[in-house]
Amino acid sequence: MTYYRTQVLLDNNQHAELVRIARREKRSLSDVVREMLQAQLVEQKKREMAAGAQALLEDYQTDKELTAFTALDGENVK
Repeated sequence: MTYYRTQVLLDNNQHAELVRIARREKRSLSDVVREMLQAQLVEQKKREMAAGAQALLEDYQTDKELTAFTALDGENVK
């Protein structure tokens, strides 16, 4: 895995809390920050996907061509 050095400015409370977590878990500050950042990226992706699904919901509910094959759902088709 390739890592990129970046600079992030934290306030005193954020830095102190991250250091406390890193020490408690015997991990580096960078590792804790990367993990938290990854969790937020996953949540952002979920929000984007939910918004996309919501945008398509009306079409799905009103366009009969999109649901034409639901009668086959659950059937064994050979």
